[in-house]
Amino acid sequence: MKDNYSQTLNRFPKNKLGKILGYNNNQLKMPNKIIEMGLLPETVFRILYQAPFNGPLYVEFGEERSRIALRKEEGEFIIVEDWN
Repeated sequence: MKDNYSQTLNRFPKNKLGKILGYNNNQLKMPNKIIEMGLLPETVFRILYQAPFNGPLYVEFGEERSRIALRKEEGEFIIVEDWN
């Protein structure tokens, strides 16, 4: 993992391609739905929209271009980097 380039999903810029590296160390509190929805390491994604007032993040990911909404708190568990 490139620590100097990695960040959490909830801080990643909108409309930029990123890649999921993994999850933070506090996996006991991480919702299982993150994995169940397919947000797995090496998955390429893009944040399409962030609702105002700390609302959810709308994320498009995978080859099928699936779309989901995640709470910003859930995005704190996902470690990502820029994808070129």
